[in-house]
Amino acid sequence: MWKLKMSSTVTGEGELVETVNDHVGRQFWLFVPDPGDGARNDDYQEYRREVEEARRRFTENRFRARQSSDILMRLQFAREKKNKALKMVAWDEQRVGMDEETTAVRTTLQKALMFYSTLQSDDGFWPGDYGGPMFLLPGLVIGLYVTGVLQAVLSCEHQSEILRYLYNHQAARRRTLWKVWIDEEGSRLDTGSWRGNFYPIVGKDVAVLGLYDWSGNNPMPPELWLLPYALPIHPGRMWCHTRLVYLPMSYLYAKRYVMPVNSTVLSLRRELYTIPYHLIEWDKIRNLCAKEDLYYPHPWVQDVLWEGLQKIVEPLLGKWPFSKLRNKALDVVMEHIHYEDENTRYICIGPVNKVLNMVCCWVEDPTSEAFKRHLPRIKDYLWVSEDGMKMMGYGGSQLWDTAFAVQALLATNMVDLCGSMLKKAHDFIKNSQVRENSRGNPSAWHRHISKGGWPFSTADNGWIVSDCASEGFKAALLLSQMPSNIVGESIDAGRAFEAVNLILSLQNGSGGFASYELTRSYQWLEVMSLSFAP
Repeated sequence: MWKLKMSSTVTGEGELVETVNDHVGRQFWLFVPDPGDGARNDDYQEYRREVEEARRRFTENRFRARQSSDILMRLQFAREKKNKALKMVAWDEQRVGMDEETTAVRTTLQKALMFYSTLQSDDGFWPGDYGGPMFLLPGLVIGLYVTGVLQAVLSCEHQSEILRYLYNHQAARRRTLWKVWIDEEGSRLDTGSWRGNFYPIVGKDVAVLGLYDWSGNNPMPPELWLLPYALPIHPGRMWCHTRLVYLPMSYLYAKRYVMPVNSTVLSLRRELYTIPYHLIEWDKIRNLCAKEDLYYPHPWVQDVLWEGLQKIVEPLLGKWPFSKLRNKALDVVMEHIHYEDENTRYICIGPVNKVLNMVCCWVEDPTSEAFKRHLPRIKDYLWVSEDGMKMMGYGGSQLWDTAFAVQALLATNMVDLCGSMLKKAHDFIKNSQVRENSRGNPSAWHRHISKGGWPFSTADNGWIVSDCASEGFKAALLLSQMPSNIVGESIDAGRAFEAVNLILSLQNGSGGFASYELTRSYQWLEVMSLSFAP
């Protein structure tokens, strides 16, 4: 049975998991085995029946209500907090002078507050599912497979079964809908770079797994990180999520890393392609893109650039003395990867670069401390609900949700009922403010300042976002106007100044506000569509 844990580490993690605020805001699911015989087991079995019923209902109604409702979390909280709900107050209509309609609204708000209080964690935030795109979980599983973690905990049979499931195959290798689609559409060689050639998605192939040759990818040269920042094509000018995904991609591309090919990979090669794998002319399919993925056609400028890199630059970089330049670029890229890992306590900015960074650390040194620190942070991205396990699109939305929850609670004008909720939420907001910039000189690592801001998820993540910083600050200011004996001490003036300074620093020359950092690139680059993705 899975159980939601918050703000604590698992036995055995020790110093591998760092934190800046005693793990405030952390949420993850932990598998709890059957307790055995006795009364505890009876309670466990009853709980298990409730969980199985929730899963059954979701399965039966999945085409009418596709979104899960966090039933597993709610069942757990209902058991743990059944005696901790807000007490209902009997309102004297005559004494307070309320009419029947106002009384009905007030009673409804009371019930809503009572329910909402049971879903708040002791840390003050409201845990919840932030499920991301479906290709994220396969990416994690294949990352664990490439690094050998999956092999360490599962038998060969189970490993093969899981990989086949991720590619929408049944264990018995019967013809599935996916296999029929392959036969109808032809070989799956026309994929996109992010979601096909390189990064795994259900029904697609990956280079690191040995299901797509590296020569079928357009170049992702790590040498770009050696260019002067003044050049408009420097990766530091990309949006943070984009550059931090292409950063580890460029490392693996330059390494041409492929895990040792085993029988499962060989079998998948036969199933995924309509011609023998060794006969595929990979160089000729580099610019192919499936019609389902072709959102914007390649401009001719980009095609010329790719051909130049592939036919001229890449062959030179593989030969001495130019190979020294590649080795230098790989060192610089790994320095940037370690910087991102260390400053986010190995959570990383998002799930895609989290997995890719972990794989890069393993490729660099399978016994490294960096790789070991990545592993316990994987569960920060996993969420379990009645629709199964999924990988979230971020490490959660803890601060974002709490900031809006505070504003909604204050709007009820029923502080006498929700004072305890507001106090816990206030503490969480104060604990989640980012107190320091990333280490060293942030601009040297293409990072904006972060001191004084608020993240989307937790302070350990460390990446501030302009709207999260603004909403977090707004909630803190609103709470500062409430009695401190109810909601706790307000944020001090120094921290308020840091918040204002951070928010103002994110305003672009156009007057608008950037998300994570100021706009660094130029609009004319859109003409060239300078991106590694098709």
